[in-house]
Order: sequence, then structure tokens, then C-alpha cells
Amino acid sequence: MILKVGDQQITEAAFEQYIADLEAQQGPADLSRKTLGENYSSLLMLSQQAKDNHLDTSPAVERQLAIDRTQILSNAEFSRLKEEAKPNAQQIKAYYDSHLDDYDLVKIKRVFILATANPQNGKGLNRDQGKAVATSVKQAISSHKDVIALIQATPHDRTDIVADPDPLTFVRGELPPTMDKAAFALKEGEWTQLSDGPDEYVFIQLVKKSRKDLNEVSSQIEKQLQAEKLREELKALKEKSGIWMDEDYFASKAPVPGSTTQPDASGQRKSGAERGER
Repeated sequence: MILKVGDQQITEAAFEQYIADLEAQQGPADLSRKTLGENYSSLLMLSQQAKDNHLDTSPAVERQLAIDRTQILSNAEFSRLKEEAKPNAQQIKAYYDSHLDDYDLVKIKRVFILATANPQNGKGLNRDQGKAVATSVKQAISSHKDVIALIQATPHDRTDIVADPDPLTFVRGELPPTMDKAAFALKEGEWTQLSDGPDEYVFIQLVKKSRKDLNEVSSQIEKQLQAEKLREELKALKEKSGIWMDEDYFASKAPVPGSTTQPDASGQRKSGAERGER
């Protein structure tokens, strides 16, 4: 025994299990064991006092206990369904093999040349100047010269011409659609032009193309497949359970502000830690 509150004796194993259960719900507690013990003893003391005062049989407390019991059972079933929805290694690999393009990567360099018809206060490139710089870039590309070095040697305001000094890596779908499609279609070392003025000129070069391997994305795939399977299971369970709601009634009611029992999309009530509480 390590703790006693009235006639109730708490063993070390029971206390450690209480802490483990608490942390599973709210996250690790940044408190000493003594503080946790004092908090737990106060919890037991007040609980015992409530029973002595017959508060456990009051309608309000009975309703709250019923809500908590329902929520605990709901959480337990959700956890069971979530565990069952977890894919195995073979399913993860099968998904990876059938979605290889999703994990392609490109390492590219980009050049943006911006011009305006009437630069303000003499700053910025006018259209003729922008076209001249773009022509120089095209010539450098055709003669296999260092385009980035050319840009860096060209006098300009920092916002007129933007070039990536070092290659940047993007996963498929991360770039704007036109640039994404062009980047993944290039051969390594190849340049292409995406915009030809008069106000904007855009060039990109594919430096390297690669692909994330299965080990890098297995955790991501596992979560995705698990979430999809869980949504399917919950949908099927709702249909099987025969849930019905009076749409007119619920549509006419305003949301309840500040509810601490608001479920998330999964039907789970958020824990104190998820709500920013402790």
C-alpha cells in the first residue's frame, strides 16, 4: 500500500495503472508523483464525501454518470474498430505499388522574370528589358551555359528576377498544375519555358528525378488506409444500426456554444489535452 484515503487502500500497482490510464487520455503529465498522489487522494476523498452525502443518487449526477459511461463505451468500441482497421504490411506494399506516381520527387531550379508596361519610380523592368533578359536566358540554355550564374550577374531589383540558387525538391502535386506537369515530364538537366511574357517569363530545369521508397511512406500509407477503412466501418455500422434523425428539428436548433463534449469527426469526444486543457 502506498496511499490510504479513509478505509480505501491504494497499492502501487493500482496507482501506477491510474496514472497510465490518465496519461493515455490526456498525454504525459508534467507533474511529480507526489503531486499526482495528492491530486488522486483529493479525488478519492471528494468522491467518498459525495457518496456519504448521497450525491451519487441525485438525478443530475446520475445523468452525468450515464453520459460518461456511454462515452467511455463509445471510445472503447472506436478504439477496437480503429485497431481492426489497421492495414498489414502486405496491404501497405500493395497500395504503394499501385500508387508509385504519388511518391515521385523532382529537384528543380526555377527562373522568374517579371516586367511591367510602366515601372513605377524607375524601379523594375519594363517589358523590353524583361524580354531582353528572357532572350539571354534562352541563349544560355541553348548553349548549355549556367543560367543561374547569368541571372546572378544581371543587374536588377531583387523582385524583378527571381532564380533558385540551389535546387528545390517537390513531391508530385505540390507545384502549381502547369509547372508540376512540365517538371515531371522533363529529362534530367533539361530546361523548359512555361511563360513567354510580356509581363512574366518562367523557366524551370529538372536537376534530378527520384521516388520515395516504401520505408519512407509506409507510416503515411498506414494512416491513410486505416482512416479509409475506419470511415467505411463506421458508415456501415450506422446503416446497420438504423439511425434516424428528425431533420426539421435539428436544422432549427442553433449550435451549442462552448460544449466540452463536442465529438470530433470520428464520433470521439476530445480529451482535455486535445482541447488544450490539463
